[in-house]
Order: sequence, then structure tokens, then C-alpha cells
Amino acid sequence: MMDSLIREFPEQLREAIEIGEAAKIKKYKPSIHHVLVCGLGGSGIGGTFIKELIEKESNIPVLVNKGYNLPGYVGENTLAIFSSYSGNTEETLIAFEKALNTGAKIVCISSGGKLIAAAQEKGLDYIQLPGGKPSPRACMGYSIVQQLYILNKLNVIGDDLINAIPTAADLLADEQGEIMVQALEMANHLKGKIPIIYTSEGMEAPAVRLRQQINENSKMLCWHHVVPEMNHNELVGWRSKNDQLAVLYLRNKSDHERNQTRIRINQDIIKKYAPVYEIFSKGNNKFEQMMYHVHFGDWLSWYLSELQEDVDAVEIEVINYLKGELSKF
Repeated sequence: MMDSLIREFPEQLREAIEIGEAAKIKKYKPSIHHVLVCGLGGSGIGGTFIKELIEKESNIPVLVNKGYNLPGYVGENTLAIFSSYSGNTEETLIAFEKALNTGAKIVCISSGGKLIAAAQEKGLDYIQLPGGKPSPRACMGYSIVQQLYILNKLNVIGDDLINAIPTAADLLADEQGEIMVQALEMANHLKGKIPIIYTSEGMEAPAVRLRQQINENSKMLCWHHVVPEMNHNELVGWRSKNDQLAVLYLRNKSDHERNQTRIRINQDIIKKYAPVYEIFSKGNNKFEQMMYHVHFGDWLSWYLSELQEDVDAVEIEVINYLKGELSKF
């Protein structure tokens, strides 16, 4: 099941373009000074990508909110995007209710549920996604593309990122076979290990996505950090050999040249204590490179699940248990 959803990711991007083109987003007269994206898990990861994607194109900052509360600055100059695939995410719905009294421009992204019902009732803009998918984390293409279209339709960003979506879909479709080969090889390296994911500044979103996918699909713990920040703290923690750990660097030829140098030095240091691997993205722009890492990481997480006994990549029983317990209070 999960492998089929991963395989369809390039087509999901193409379908998301059609949804975004057709979306009706009302113009907003107050100027937008900041963007707030509210969402959690597979529904919220799109905002993490958006923040890094537009940071050089737009002078409007993006904050990703993954909880119940809203920052104090939210007001009529805020574009607040609420993303929940099911439309029933508790934290997102509570934050949404709080936003209603702020005067912010609100746009909702969901397949249905309480979020779409509330948006319809209150006359708010919303984009409805195809329903029936078993795993919100497998629907990231829908949410990230809709967020880009919302920003474009409200003149927060231009057309460059919009134009990069179809070329990214083509790249992934063309490279999918090779990506799968690389992912299976890497899964065999990481099997039985605790993966540590390192990447460069401005490209943290794919590392966050991979960490989450390894958690959910592979049912494994892992962590991530970013160069150069980890050079000022975590690097000091590498002091002794640990057979439980393995390091994977997500790299890009467009990374800052000083970070490229830092990574080479980092690898020489860390190789003394744990195996070190790397994967370079392909793509002519940041969006394509990010989506390449996403697709590689999704396949990697699935292969890691397949290499273990009795692991179902779709199953999230512990999260369902948590929600059931919360419903009692």
C-alpha cells in the first residue's frame, strides 16, 4: 500500500497543479506582512518546506505553527493557512478557532472534516483535496503545492516556484528507478542502526521529512541536525565509537561553498566513530532538489520497513491510541 502511494508522488504533484490552478482565493486588501502555516505531522510538513522555499524570493516571513496556540502578532496583516488532511486534527482546529477573532486572512486546506465544514459555514477560502488516502504523510504533494498556489494568488511570491512544480514531477518520474535503487542500497546500510540525518542550512525541510518518515513508516528512532549550527554543538558529542549509529548526509551541489567544506571536515571526524553515507540531490532549482530528497527519503523509509519483520509502513496504532486516550478528557 505505502509503496504504491510513494510511487504515485510525481503524478500527485501533477494532480495538485490542476487543483491549485482551479482554486478560488479572494483578493485581500490589507497588505500581508507575515504568513502563518498551521498543521502537524504529514499535514504540517508542507509549511516547513514553504518557509525555506520562499525565504529568498519574498520579503515576507513564514512561521510554521505546530501546536494549539497562535503567536501574538497574528492580525489583519497575517495570512494564516490551516492544513489538515483529515480536517479533524485537534491542534489545528483549536488554533483555527483562535484565528477567527484576529482579523487574519484565513485559507484552509483539507480533504473535508470539521475544517472544511467550518470554512464553508464562515465563508472562508478553502481548497479541498482528494479524500480517501490512508496516510496524510503520503499526501504532502497536495498540501505543499496548494500552499504555493495560495501564496502566488495573493502575490506573496511570483511564478518561479509555480513553474518549478511540473519540472519537478517530470524529474522524479524520470529518475524514479534510479532513486529506488539508491534508496534500497541505503536501507541496507541503515538497517539495524539509529539513523542520524545531517544537511545544510536552507535545506532542513527534507531532513525533517525523512526523520518523520523513518519514524512513521520504518517504526525507527532517528534524529537530524543542520550544518553549520551542528558544528557549534553536536559535533563535540562525537567522542566514541557507537555501532548503533549511522550517519546520512543529504547534500546538494547548490549548498553554500563553506558548508560544503564543513561537511567534508565533519565526515572525516565522524567516520572515526560511525559509518557515514551521503546522497546528492538532482535538479535545476531548490524545489526540484527538495522534491528529489523527499522521494528518495520516502522510498528509503519504505525499504527500511520491508527489511524488518512484522513492520507495516501504514500502521500507526500508537498514534490512534494516543488520540483515543485524549478523547476521554
